Amino acid sequence: MSPILPLNRRTAALALTAALLVPALAACGSGDDKKDGAAATPSASASAEPKAAQLTVLAASSLTDVFKTAGAAYEKAHPGTKIAFSFAGSQELAAQVKQGAPADALVTADTKTMDGLKAEVNDPAVIAKNRLVIATGKGNPFKVAGLKDLADTKIKVVLAAPEVPVGRYSKQILEAQKIEVKPVSQEPNVRAVLSKVELGEADAGLVYKTDTLKSGDKVAVVDIPDAENAVASYPAASLKGSKNAEAAAAFVAWLSTPEAQKILQDAGFQKA
Repeated sequence: MSPILPLNRRTAALALTAALLVPALAACGSGDDKKDGAAATPSASASAEPKAAQLTVLAASSLTDVFKTAGAAYEKAHPGTKIAFSFAGSQELAAQVKQGAPADALVTADTKTMDGLKAEVNDPAVIAKNRLVIATGKGNPFKVAGLKDLADTKIKVVLAAPEVPVGRYSKQILEAQKIEVKPVSQEPNVRAVLSKVELGEADAGLVYKTDTLKSGDKVAVVDIPDAENAVASYPAASLKGSKNAEAAAAFVAWLSTPEAQKILQDAGFQKA
C-alpha cells in the first residue's frame, strides 16, 4: 500500500508526471499527423507524367497538310510525345501494315481499306469526311462545268488508280452518271493527280476538295453536286503491333475531340 503524501507534495508529484507525459503525447500526435499526411498526399506514381512516346502514324496523302497542324497541336498538349507521319495512298499504307512495318496508328481515306486490316488494327473510328471536286488548269481554259465535260477527248484527264480510294470514288461517280473517261494517266495517290494538273501536265483531274485549298490560283475548282458526288470517310485506328499501345490509342482518341475536329474542319474536312 502506497504511503499517503502530504497535499503539497502530492500536487508537486502530479505536476511533474503531467510535464513528463506532454512530450510523449506530442510525439505520438506528431507521428499520427505524418501518417495521415502521407495518406492524403498523392503517390509519386499517380502524379508522374506519362512516359514520352515516339509515335509513327501512317496517314492517307490527302491528310498531309492538316495532320502536320494536328500533330504540332498534339505534341504541344502532350509534352514528351513526338509524332512522325508517313503519308501515302491508303492502299500503300495497308500493304506496309500487312508487311509488319513498324508503326503505331493508321488513318485511311476509306473504310474499305481499313476493313481489310481487321487482324492488324484495333477498333477504328471515322474522324472526318470529304468530297470530290474537279480540279482544272489555271483559269479553267476548257470551261469544264461538270463531270460530263470530262468525257471530251480534247481534255487531258488524269485520275487516281482504281485501287486508290480517290480513284475508286472517281470510278464510282463517273459510272453512276454513265460517263466514260479515258485518263491520260492513273496516279498512285490524290496528291499526284493534283500535281499533274498544277504543272499543266493534265487539263483536269478528280481530287478531294481539301487538296485544292492550298493550290491557290494554280488550279480552278469545279464543284460536283451532292447528288452526283461520293462521300469519303476517314477511319483511324491504333495498330495491334504497336510498341506504344497506350500512347497510340490516346492519339487516335484525340482525333475525335473538339480540338482536333476544329483543326480538321478548318482545313475543309466535313464532320464525321
